[in-house]
Amino acid sequence: MSPDGAVGEVARGGLPRGRPASPAAARFPRLRAGASYLQVAPLAVILALFLVIPILTIVVVSFWRFDEYRIIPDVVLDNYSYLLTSAVTLGLYLNTLKYAALAWVLTLGIGFAVAYFLAFHVRSTTWQMTLFVLCTIPFWTSNIIRMISWIPFLGRHGLLNQALLSLGLVDRPLEFLLFSDFAIVLAFVHLYTLFMVVPIFNSMMRIDRALIEAAVDAGATARQVVWHVVLPLCKPGIAIGSIFVVTLVMGDFITVRLMGGGQRASVGLAMSNEISLLQYPAAAADAVALLAVVLLMVAAMMRIVDVRKEL
Repeated sequence: MSPDGAVGEVARGGLPRGRPASPAAARFPRLRAGASYLQVAPLAVILALFLVIPILTIVVVSFWRFDEYRIIPDVVLDNYSYLLTSAVTLGLYLNTLKYAALAWVLTLGIGFAVAYFLAFHVRSTTWQMTLFVLCTIPFWTSNIIRMISWIPFLGRHGLLNQALLSLGLVDRPLEFLLFSDFAIVLAFVHLYTLFMVVPIFNSMMRIDRALIEAAVDAGATARQVVWHVVLPLCKPGIAIGSIFVVTLVMGDFITVRLMGGGQRASVGLAMSNEISLLQYPAAAADAVALLAVVLLMVAAMMRIVDVRKEL
């Protein structure tokens, strides 16, 4: 190759023909691949230490035996046998699924309405952010404080019953307002509605307003626009919000304990009681079963709706 040709080849970013590549250039792709693994390594280590290893530990402990005084490392199926054949377990799961279903329906309705108002009726971005921040004010305090705040309002001699009695709408205090399924579901809705508002609002803000204008120009009513345009385009956000709400409700126990007054039960509360009695293998088996149920529910949601569109 002539000197001019070699210079032109180098200028085009390559090496002159007939000259072998240097060892450093040959190793460069491997170094780049190694750098990628190094970038992923910290996250992989964190997930392994704080997610994979704890879950594997719970699975292992779920096969151990226990009595009133000790935990015996062993491999037995007694915990799962009782779990899968007990009528108490079935009742707990049905009760927990009932709470999850009611909370999901109510949070979806309220969350969709709030997100729709913020996205399509509030034109100013400043007001949108201001109202959105107002929705987060309850999260400035702990969940327990927010739940306890309902007790003086819903109690037998609480503000709501006193107001109803003063107005003559009832002749005696309403007993179902507190320490009941109503109080538990109300607390769930209060705690977790924002987890439904945020992803739905995010989906609505991505909707091209030209689609809505085209639907209106075609003669669609407001209800038809919501049903045929807005709702289908918000499915990824609804799915993400549903995953948040359902998983949180399924694993919650403190809400059932406080708002149920010890008269209601759930899977999470049963696990909490087993842990307080030092029945760790039984609680671990309950945790594994609950994890499997929740994962199946999440997989079903992701099967129906492509959540990746929102990520």
